[in-house]
Amino acid sequence: MYERSWTVRFSDTDPFGIAHYPRIVDALHETSDMFMQEIGFPFWEISREEGYGLPLVEMNFEFENPVAAGDDVTVELTPVPGTRSVRFEYVARNDGEVAFWGYEQRVCARTDGEGAIELPDDLRLALEEYVED
Repeated sequence: MYERSWTVRFSDTDPFGIAHYPRIVDALHETSDMFMQEIGFPFWEISREEGYGLPLVEMNFEFENPVAAGDDVTVELTPVPGTRSVRFEYVARNDGEVAFWGYEQRVCARTDGEGAIELPDDLRLALEEYVED
C-alpha cells in the first residue's frame, strides 16, 4: 500500500465548507501520479518514452464522512494488477474515520492507438511491491 497526506484547502471546498467532489477526484489523480513516480514509472514518462499509458476507464467512490478545509486526509492506494490493466483501490481517512473509498480502473494501452497490451513485466513487479497480502 502507498500512503500520502492530502491537506484539504479552502479552494477545495464548496459553499457549505466541505470538499467538493471534483477536487476529491483531483486529489486522487494526484495520488496516483505520486505513486507512479514513487515506483519509477511516472505517467508522463511511460507515455513519452515507453509508448504506453494507463488511461482511466472506470471509477467509483462511496462517501461516508465529509472532509473540510484544513483537514489532513490520509489517502491509501493499493494497486491490484490484472493482465492488461491495474485497479487502484483507495481508502481515505480523516482522524482515523473512513471519509471515502473506491477505485480507479486503468487499462494498459499503447499510445499509438493499437489498443490494450499486457502490463510490462517491470511495471508489474513494481506494482506488486505495494500489493497487500
